[in-house]
Amino acid sequence: MPYVLGLDIGNTGTAATVARRRGETWARPEAVALGGRSTVVPSVLHLEPDGSLTVGEPATDDHSRTTRDFVRRVGDDVPLLLGGEPCPPETLVAELAAWVVHRVAAHEDAFAEAVVLSHPAGWGPHRRDLLHRALWALDLRNVTLLPRTVTVAESHAARGFPGTTAAVYALGGNSFEAALVRRNARGRYETFGLPQGLETLGGTDFDEALAEHVRAALGRAVTGPAGGETYPGPLDLLAECDRVKRELTIGTETDVMLTLPDGPVRVPVTRAQFEDLIRPAVRATVDLLVRTVHSAGLTPAQLDGVLLAGGSARIPLVAELLAAALPVAVEVEPDPQLTAATGAALAACQVVSPRPRRPAPVPASAPVSDAGPAVPAWRHAEPHQPRYGEPPARPPVRITPLNLPKASRLVLARGRGRDREG
Repeated sequence: MPYVLGLDIGNTGTAATVARRRGETWARPEAVALGGRSTVVPSVLHLEPDGSLTVGEPATDDHSRTTRDFVRRVGDDVPLLLGGEPCPPETLVAELAAWVVHRVAAHEDAFAEAVVLSHPAGWGPHRRDLLHRALWALDLRNVTLLPRTVTVAESHAARGFPGTTAAVYALGGNSFEAALVRRNARGRYETFGLPQGLETLGGTDFDEALAEHVRAALGRAVTGPAGGETYPGPLDLLAECDRVKRELTIGTETDVMLTLPDGPVRVPVTRAQFEDLIRPAVRATVDLLVRTVHSAGLTPAQLDGVLLAGGSARIPLVAELLAAALPVAVEVEPDPQLTAATGAALAACQVVSPRPRRPAPVPASAPVSDAGPAVPAWRHAEPHQPRYGEPPARPPVRITPLNLPKASRLVLARGRGRDREG
C-alpha cells in the first residue's frame, strides 16, 4: 500500500509516522515503533568494534564510540569524532534518517513515496544544504526538509486548529524553540519573524532538577560506605526521574523508587514540589516566546493560538504559564512528542503526486557497494529544498560526494544497523 513517511530527528529522540493512501485520500498518520514497543528511539549512534553502527543507548559506553547531540552541531566546521574517525554532524543525522527509512521499509515491504524530515526552525540555507547533500550521499533522494515549527502547525491544523497566525512552543529533551507561523496563499503554514531558541534547556534539565531534590532527600544514603561508588547510578536516577516526571503530568503525587545498598527506598514527590523545581526554567521559555511575538511586531492578542510540541510540553505548568502570559488558546496534542513527526507525514502527503504510485518491493538482499544502496522505489529530487506542496525537481547531473566513514555508511545505510531497546 502506498505510504509517505514523516520523520522528526531531535537532539535527544527520534520519532516517525506513516500515512497510507486510502482510495483518493490519506489516512491519519500512525506512529512507528522504532525501539521495541517505543515510538521514540534515542538519537544516539554507537560504533561497534566490528564497524557497524547501532541506534540507541549502548549497554556499555566508553564515550569515544558513542555520539549524541549531533543535530545541533550541523553546520559546524569541526567534525565529530566517532571511534577516532572524523564525521560531519550532518552525516550522522543522515545515517539515522537512513536507518529509520530502511526500518520502516522493511515493515511496509516497500519504500515510502516521499519523506519529510523536520529540522530546527532557525536553520538557514547552509545547514539545510549540508543535510540535503548528506542525505543524497546515502541515496535518500526523496526527502523534503521543513522547519519543525511548520510540521507542528500542520499537525495541529489537521486536528482542527483553524487559526491563521500562531506561536509554536517546542520543548524538547535538551532544547527549546519558539517561532511564529502563518498560513500562506496556498493554505500551508510557513515560518515568519525571527525564530528563537535555547539549546541548553529542556526535559533533561527537569529530570536533573528532580534528581538533585532526591539526592538532597536521601543525603548520605546515595554514597557508598567508603565514599566511593555512588548509589544509584546517575543514569538510573535520571531514568527514574524521567518516569516520575511523566507520571506527574497526569497524577498529583508519586514516588521516586530506587535501590540502594541497604535496600529499596521511596522518595515521595508531589506535582507542586516538582513544579516549584522547574518553574524558573519554564518561565524562561515562556518569556522567550513572548519576546519572539513582540520582535515580529505583534502583540499576544493578535495570535490565534499557541501550538505545543515536544515531550515536556505535556507538563501542566507549561500550559498554565503560557495561558497566563498570552490571552489565546493553548493547544497540545495527546502525545506532543509525536506532533512534529505527524505533521511531517501530513506535509509529505502534499509532496507526492495526487495519484498513488506503486512502490517497488524492498529487495531481500541487495549488493553492498561504496556508492551506497540502490533504492529503485524512490523518486529523485535535487539536493536543495523543494517548494512545499510541489513535486521535487529533477536532480543535477553532478553530485559532490561526502567523505563518509566507510563502515558506518555501508552497514547503517543498508538498514542492517541494530537498535537498542531500553
